[in-house]
Parts: sequence; structure tokens; C-alpha cells
Amino acid sequence: MSSGWEADADLVVVGTGVAGLTAALEATARGLRVVVVTKAEADAGNTRWAQGGVAVVLPGEHDPDDSVRRHIDDTIVAGAGLCDLEAVATILSDGPGAVARLRDAGAVFDAGPHQRLARTREGGHTAFRVIHAGGDATGAEVERALLAGARNRALTLLERHSAVAVSKTPAGAVAGLAVVDDGGTLGRLRAPAVLLATGGLGQLYETTTNPDVATADGVALALRAGAMVADLEFVQFHPTVLHNGRGARGRRPLVTEAVRGEGAVLVDGAGARVMAGVHPLEDLAPRDVVSAAVIRRLAEAPGGIDDHVFLDATHRSGEAFRTRFPTVYAACQDAGIDPATEPIPVAPAAHFGCGGVVTSVDGRSCVPGLYAAGEVARTGLHGANRLASNSLLEGLVVGTRAARAVAADHASGALGDPRTATEAEPAAQPVADRPVLQQLMSRHAAIGRDHDGLEVVAKSLDSMSERRVPRGRGDVEDAALHLVARALVFAAGERQESRGCHLRHDHAGRDDERWRRSLVVGLDDAGQPALVRSLDLGGVA
Repeated sequence: MSSGWEADADLVVVGTGVAGLTAALEATARGLRVVVVTKAEADAGNTRWAQGGVAVVLPGEHDPDDSVRRHIDDTIVAGAGLCDLEAVATILSDGPGAVARLRDAGAVFDAGPHQRLARTREGGHTAFRVIHAGGDATGAEVERALLAGARNRALTLLERHSAVAVSKTPAGAVAGLAVVDDGGTLGRLRAPAVLLATGGLGQLYETTTNPDVATADGVALALRAGAMVADLEFVQFHPTVLHNGRGARGRRPLVTEAVRGEGAVLVDGAGARVMAGVHPLEDLAPRDVVSAAVIRRLAEAPGGIDDHVFLDATHRSGEAFRTRFPTVYAACQDAGIDPATEPIPVAPAAHFGCGGVVTSVDGRSCVPGLYAAGEVARTGLHGANRLASNSLLEGLVVGTRAARAVAADHASGALGDPRTATEAEPAAQPVADRPVLQQLMSRHAAIGRDHDGLEVVAKSLDSMSERRVPRGRGDVEDAALHLVARALVFAAGERQESRGCHLRHDHAGRDDERWRRSLVVGLDDAGQPALVRSLDLGGVA
């Protein structure tokens, strides 16, 4: 790895999704010098793929019997006993203000009747409270507005640079970030604060709704910097991802939950309803319930089909479907499917990591100067299963709160002095064989797990990797995938029950007496995942 350049900042933001850009804009507005780092292009993150919308109860624009309190209740029910009530209440209560600021920044949401915003309903919601843009292109509109704001502000955007390691002072505070470009040139950003907003971990699995940048980089960076993670075992699989044929790999087109929210139903190969009698909300049950029901039905292989079911939306005309869901319609057309006349073949795929870096609702981790926001963070909002469309809202709210926390910590002298850091060369790390890792995780650590399968993954990960200093984006990503897979499998092995997105075949049923707590994981002196403590959530409804 060749030596390169150095630069100074007050805050380095890693990631250009909704949380990262929101934080960068807020921090810049508060007078901080901000550098935003992304390993690809600025618009390549997860945010632009979000279809459904933003779940929020806006003043004067909600169902007559809806309220923030009801949104809180729905979130806690979906979270299967592991939500932090205070975090849920804080984030959702801040939602209307966050959406107002986003609209002031230029984001345009779809209009409904009576000069109000259009609203839809998704799984787990008991009211129509999801606002959307472009029909089913909400993430793209949010990303557009935030990027436009970023390019008009005095912040530096560093594209095609991968974050390698967080540097620290002798006292253990953040001192900056080492980055490497695709040619292997090392750069160093000296800063007393680093905010991780790197998105998810979908590329741990063979099929996912996530783009190829979702390789768990932020969680790995945080663990190596001494931060704690929690709830990694809870990976949400979206139940309706377009099935393009047996053996499909990589990012697959999502069929937004709003299609079911507006009347579509899941059927099996014989035409029988999948969700009838499974849950009171049937096709609008929380995602963990629907995905598990689909997997059970596929195991029965009705109609001779054992790798997908169907989403029947033929109650809508072709023009109505195309207008309301243009992104889904285009994906169906590309696959040779007419959703107005034939059911859409769908199957579950990895979608959202409910856990991540343990932070407060202000984005602070246990490492002074290290913050996290968005999917990479575990605030306690999602618990064991995310309520649909709460993620964009979390990014907006916590991104703003984290930037304000950085500014406050900077002003109070609570951050470290980057000039005291002793810079070391990036260390050698186990780098995974990605296709093999994805195959192992998909087979043994996806929907449905047991002790023996998790042991297979853990032992295979130990033997399959090559230890080397990451020399470019591919190495950085594969090292992150290796570390986070180990941590996830460790946590999944520790949690000996089934709850939310975590389904153990050998420990069926939820055990609130023993397991109504989040498992906090860090790295031991040998760099191996280890249980640090548990967060008791027994008092949370």
C-alpha cells in the first residue's frame, strides 16, 4: 500500500445515504468542517433503492384515530419485545420535524386529496401513515434532495475511497480515519469525530435487496475501533422480492410492501392464500411473520413449486399499477411479467439489519468521538424486527441528532486531539472468499437456523479466509464481511430462542424470561467476537 496524502476536518462522515447526508448538512450548517467519504459514487448507497416511503404521523395529515402514540405501539409490536421504549418514542416524535426539514430542503412527496400528502399502509402498521414519492421511488427522491443540498454546501465529498481504520489518540478517543483508493493509495483524514453511516449488511447473503456496496463496512470499522454492537442476529428478510429464476444471485428487485398495503395478496403454487389464518393482519403482518410463513409454505411445495410463491395484484388495472408503482412495474416488465394479468413470482431475500453499532438516539457510541446513524446503528428503535418504512425516518432523525451531538461535543471540549495520535499502518485482517461466505450464510444463517448449521459457518469462516492488509475496496469489503459474519453467527448461536427475525429450528418459541434482552458483542484481545453484556429489556412492552 503506497503512502499518500493527509487532510484535516472537524467531522468525517462515512456514507452518503439518508443518515450520512442529513448529518453532513446539519454539521456544516453548524459551522463544522465536514468531509464525506464514500467508496463508490455519491448516489450508490442503499437509500435510493427504498421504495415504500417514510412512516410518520404528520400534524393534520393522518387517519382520524392515528397518532404518534399509535405509531410507537405498532413499532414495539413489530420489534417483538426488544425495542427500547425511550428510543422509539424519541425518534418517532421527532419524525414530523425531520420530514418538514427534508421538504424545506426540496424533497417532493406525492400529493393526495384535499391538498394533503398521499399516504399508504404497509406491514405491521394499523393506519395509513406512510408518505411516498414518485409512487414507489421514495428513496431516490430523498437521495436527490440531500445530494443537491450537499453539493451546494461547503463540505468536501470524497468519492471512491474506502474507509480502512479509525485512528485514535493514546487516551482512546477518535483521531481520524484512514482511507484507501482503488489504486491502493493510502490517505489520512485527521478529525476528532467520525460518523459511520455506511448502511447495511445485505451482501452477507446470496440474494438481497441491497446494492453491492452493502458489505457491513461500518459495523466492522466500529468493532475494530473498540465499539460494541448488538442485535446483529436479527436480519430482516423482505418477503416479496421479485423471483427471476432459480439460482439468481446479488441484488434482486424489491416489490414494495405497499403493493400488499393496497390490496395484493400472497398465494402459493396452487393458488391458496399464504397468510390466511396465520396472523390477524394476514398479508400485512410484520415482515418476520410473513417471511417465515412463506418459507413454511415453500417447504410444503404446493403445486410443485418449491422456491417461490406469488403476489397477486391483478385486482388493479395495468395502467393503475404502472402509475402507482412505476419501479415495480418496470422490474416486472423486464422479467416478462404483466402484473395486471398474472401474479408476480416472489421469494424472501435479505433486506435490513435490525442491529448494529450500539448508540444513543444522538448517535454516540462508547468510543469518544465515534458516532453512528442509520442502518449501521442500533438505537433500540427496531428491536427484533423493523416496522416497515421506519428506516428512512430513523436516518433523518438520528442523522440530525448525531450532527448536533458532534457540534455540542466539539464545543465543550469532549473530543480528542487528533494531533496526539500515533498513526499506524493498517493491520492485516482475515479477508473472506465472498461467494463461499454468502453460500454458507444463506444456507445456515438466514431464515431458520440451528446450532449445527451455525457451527458449520463459524468453523468454515475460521479456515476459509486469507489474512492480508486490505489494498483496495474489494479487500476492505471482504474483510468486513468476514468479521461481521463471525459476529452475527456468534450472536445467533448465543440466542437460544426464536424471536422476530431470528428463527431457531432447535429452539422454537419465544422465551421472555431468559431472552428479553439485547446481546452486546465486542472483540476480545484476540480479535474474536465475545459477549460483553446484555441489555435487559424486560420492562419494555
